[in-house]
Amino acid sequence: AVMAARYEGPVVPFAPAAVADSDLVIDALFGAGLSRPVEGMAGEVLRAANAAPAFGVAVDIPSGVAGDDGRLCGEAFRADLTVTFFRKKPGHLLVPGRFYCGLLVLREIGIPTSVLATVAPKTFENAVPLWREDWPELDRAGHKYDRGHALVVGGRPPTLGASRLAARAALRAGAGLTTLATPREAYAIQATALTEVMVAPFADEAEFATILADPRRNAIAIGPGSGVDEATRRRVAAVLATGRAVVLDADGLTAFARTPKRLFDLIEGPLVMTPHGGEFARLFGADGAADKLAVTRRAAARAGAVIVHKGPDTVIAAPDGVAVIEAAAPPHLATAGSGDVLTGILAGCLAQGMAALPAAAAAVSLHAAAARRFGRGMIAGDLIDALPEVLSEIECP
Repeated sequence: AVMAARYEGPVVPFAPAAVADSDLVIDALFGAGLSRPVEGMAGEVLRAANAAPAFGVAVDIPSGVAGDDGRLCGEAFRADLTVTFFRKKPGHLLVPGRFYCGLLVLREIGIPTSVLATVAPKTFENAVPLWREDWPELDRAGHKYDRGHALVVGGRPPTLGASRLAARAALRAGAGLTTLATPREAYAIQATALTEVMVAPFADEAEFATILADPRRNAIAIGPGSGVDEATRRRVAAVLATGRAVVLDADGLTAFARTPKRLFDLIEGPLVMTPHGGEFARLFGADGAADKLAVTRRAAARAGAVIVHKGPDTVIAAPDGVAVIEAAAPPHLATAGSGDVLTGILAGCLAQGMAALPAAAAAVSLHAAAARRFGRGMIAGDLIDALPEVLSEIECP
């Protein structure tokens, strides 16, 4: 009101015609706390602004985008540039709101950082500084077992490539050793295809138990290419019973779609689940479309595990409610096998001693950075090859 009183320029009626011939439209209609649909004359003006050739700038957040979860409330302004203040809001990072912000710029307006002690935020944007202190430093006097031994559990033909991708990614992410446990009928194929990764065949559950018995295999990934059957459920149970750090993905999740409580009751140690939207819906009964942040938090609390809810706005949530949003993943990650690579990177981080939440945040961040580094035309194996350059930037920023 003070600034409005100081304004001495022309004032035009609030109507669609006001923006039709403008070169610049500054949207300051509604803020981040919007909870009702934008309709009526406000909706008509926003529609006209979106249709106009003008450059659009949103103040704080585009009108019509909810700050808490990025959902659209009726008509929403499509900004070319959004200038927000002090800290970003979840709605800037979550889809679909993120797609309405254009270039997002953060500016300070005098709010002291000390207020964060009162706000006590539990939602963070994924970035290297968030998990850098947890990143394992290399010991000059160390040996390969000091860097951990990742075990990836594979399945039967014909889906053998998934576990190979995960195993190679675990090794590339920094695990000192990686072993692929595979049904005996797939041993020759896997052993021929892999060089640095060791391959351990098993014929039955007793031989599988022998593979698990080695305590040096301190991080285990299971699910990619495992098959959706009782054999997978038994192996998941055996893996979880070790109490070691586990990554559960793909078939390892879908195998429990009808009996999710059975899975949750098996959890004994650190566990990270990495479902995409469909797998998440099968386990937790929601696809997260309305409020991905909230449903992922509830899922993590229900399961007692860290959940990596994958997508264009991957949400990582821990049972205590802390959540991390990855908003920098490029669209070419939508390719076969990229999730298997993420599983392997995560297993490699866990093998090196990282706790579940920072390991998940680091793996998702590295995965996205490798995809950005390679660019358009990327296939899943390219992510593994792009990792060394990404890792070197963390070691020598």
